[in-house]
Amino acid sequence: MDEFELIERFFNRRVSSPGVLVGIGDDGAVLQPSAGHDQVQVIDTLVEGVHFPADSQAEDIAYRAVAVNLSDIAAMGARPRWMTLALTMPPKNDEWLAAFASGLFEAAGEFDVALVGGDTTSGDAVVATVHITGEVETGKALLRSGAKVGDTIFVTGTIGDAAAGLEMLGRGERDSFLVHRFLRPRARIETGCQLIGLANAAIDVSDGLVGDLKKLLDASEVGAELDIDRVPVSDAIKARFDESHRTRLALTGGDDYELCFTARPDAVNGIAGLTAIGKVKREPGLTCRQNGVIVECDDSGYRHFQ
Repeated sequence: MDEFELIERFFNRRVSSPGVLVGIGDDGAVLQPSAGHDQVQVIDTLVEGVHFPADSQAEDIAYRAVAVNLSDIAAMGARPRWMTLALTMPPKNDEWLAAFASGLFEAAGEFDVALVGGDTTSGDAVVATVHITGEVETGKALLRSGAKVGDTIFVTGTIGDAAAGLEMLGRGERDSFLVHRFLRPRARIETGCQLIGLANAAIDVSDGLVGDLKKLLDASEVGAELDIDRVPVSDAIKARFDESHRTRLALTGGDDYELCFTARPDAVNGIAGLTAIGKVKREPGLTCRQNGVIVECDDSGYRHFQ
């Protein structure tokens, strides 16, 4: 089976998605953006042995490759529309390919994202690159650079679960809530859309809460105070890790793909699943407090080439 047969058999699902004039099968997709909207373009690459263990299930690799991009779309308050896939892999059997396609379309189907093109190549390891195009009303995209002095800092969901799950995977544990949080992150698309016009700045938590919050603060040219005791952690992580360990996972562990944003607290009262964890201040830098005492805040989240 060559690359063209592979694409036709596993990835060429006929789509009738609005705005897709030409999909898979030509030299390029022809797409029609919605009137009165800006496009948001995001892309992420997952590499075997770097972003996921080499023995990961094919459907989990594919689902995660889509979900991490959806999270970037969510952080900008956009809705996802279309995606392309570039897949590099060693020779794989039909079962692996079918499972990969299943995970890919499961994640895409949750938000009606159409696969409109891509490429497959042979290589020594699995490398999955997904590019997603989203849309947001003109001029309304959420950015990292809009935080205002006096804003409250919020996060969605619970933090540190995915890093804990990856640790457990490394120990050979596979069936747990925490492992699932790493393998199948849930993009906060609906929350991101709700935040349009309410949040002043936003980012998704992919490389660690402290590190990503610092990126937002730097982009906004402000500082903040973070209350570590208020960072939400799940009952599952409390049951498996002591306080020191779970605090480290929550502050520096990545891959949760929750949203971190700033807003006036009364503006977001009606949105469920939010936790206030700090305040934006004028003085630059991030001050962390635990039990009322200022502590060092490590921002050594994941960085490539280090």
